[in-house]
Amino acid sequence: MLIEHEALRHHWHPVAESTDLGVPGDETPIGVKLLGEEYVVWRGPDGQVVAAPDRCTHRESPLSIGTVADGCLTCPYHGWTFGAEGTCVLVPSSGQGKPVPPKAHLPAINAQEAYGLVWLCPAEPHGDIPMISYDSNPEYRRINTGVDVWQTSATRMADNFLDIAHFGWVHRDTFGNDDLFEVPKIDLDELDDGWYGYAYEVEVGNDKGGAQSSGQEGDTVHRRMSTGMHLPFTVRSTIHYETGLDHIILLCSTPIDDTTSYFTFVVWRNDDFSVPAEEIITFDRRIGAEDKFMLERVPGVLPLDQQATASVQADKASVEWRRRLAALVAT
Repeated sequence: MLIEHEALRHHWHPVAESTDLGVPGDETPIGVKLLGEEYVVWRGPDGQVVAAPDRCTHRESPLSIGTVADGCLTCPYHGWTFGAEGTCVLVPSSGQGKPVPPKAHLPAINAQEAYGLVWLCPAEPHGDIPMISYDSNPEYRRINTGVDVWQTSATRMADNFLDIAHFGWVHRDTFGNDDLFEVPKIDLDELDDGWYGYAYEVEVGNDKGGAQSSGQEGDTVHRRMSTGMHLPFTVRSTIHYETGLDHIILLCSTPIDDTTSYFTFVVWRNDDFSVPAEEIITFDRRIGAEDKFMLERVPGVLPLDQQATASVQADKASVEWRRRLAALVAT
C-alpha cells in the first residue's frame, strides 16, 4: 500500500487552490483527503491557512460542512468554534467565557500556501515545498488552473510526467508526431532551483492548437526543454522557445489514496499579460486530458521494485525517480 508509508506524511502535498477558501467576508471551509485521511482546511483569523482532521473533537461531525466567520470555524452540529491553529474558542452549551476542555482543541497539521496552492504536510516536514523562482520574477505571470481528481495512482502520474517516450503516441492530437517516437540519450543532472532531471531539444507539432501556446505559426516548433523531479511526486517542465518565450509548468500529483489523486498544474510565462490566461492554458488542458485518459486505464500503483516492470534508456528519469522514492519510503 502506497499511502501506508509514514515517510510520505513528512512531505508537502498540494490539495487545493488558495481561492477555494473564499475571500475575506465570504470565507468557506473545504474538505480534502490526503494519504487516506480526511482534513478540513480554512483561513484563520490572521489570514493563515489552518488544517486539521475533518472531525469535531466533540461528537466527530465533519467540520468541512460548517461555516467560517472572522477566521473561526464553527461546527454545524453543536456550534463548537475553532480559531487559529485549531484552538477551540467557544463551546456554546457551556456559555460565554467558560473554559473549554483541553481535548476540545483540534490537532492542527502543517499548512502553507505557495504558487496559489494550499499545501499540507501531516507530520514534521522533512523537506521544503519545491522552489519555482519564476514566481518572484515580475517578468513572469502565474496562471493557476484548478484542481482535478484523477482515478489513478500518483506514482503513475509522476512517472508519466517524467517521461517523453509517450509524446508521439499519447499526444498525437496535440503536439505529438512521428519524429517523437525515438528518444535521444538522456543524461541526468542537477537543474536549477534544486530540481534534478534532464534537458533536451525537440521539434513538436504546432498545427493542432499549439500556436496558441507557442505564439508561433507553422506546423512544427522548436523547443528547448527540461524535465525535473522533486520528491515525492512533483515534476517541473520548462519550455523555452527561440522567440524568447518561456512556458514553465509545475505538475502536481497528490495521493488521495492508493489509486485516486489530485492533479493540478501551474504555468509561468513571460508573455503578453493582456492575453486572457484561459486562452493560454487551453492547449495544456488538452494535453493533460490525453494523459488522464491513458493513465485512468492503467490499474494499480506503479511498482517501485525496478524488477517488476521492464525499462529502457528512454526511461532513465523514471527509473531514477523510482529509486529515490523507494529509498524515501523505506526510511
